[in-house]
Amino acid sequence: VQLQASGGGLVQAGGSLRLSCAASGSFFSVINMGWYRQAPGKQRELVAVITSSSRISYADSVKGRFTISRGNAKNTAYLQMNSLKPEDTAVYYCNALVRVRSFDVSPSIYWGQGTLVTVSS
Repeated sequence: VQLQASGGGLVQAGGSLRLSCAASGSFFSVINMGWYRQAPGKQRELVAVITSSSRISYADSVKGRFTISRGNAKNTAYLQMNSLKPEDTAVYYCNALVRVRSFDVSPSIYWGQGTLVTVSS
């Protein structure tokens, strides 16, 4: 299973970016997909997660500004980021909880390679 994240870049404060994450390879189903971020000198933190039943959770710091969604095929996830702030600057990582085989009791966690988001003031 591979996760490919894209969409990062440099944007001014108040601007918008849309991140994409696609899961590929051989697997039965993708259960949850999420975005995490890690700023320089800080621990990785959860930004948003969406389950297979479309339940969504956001970090308090991004509520009302970021929107997570999944594609129709359920193996893609998007993070629409609006009203970006300099403190949103970080490497953003895509994460997925995947059931590789239909009979797997415990699904596995996979990470994408990270995409850099830089918000200038």
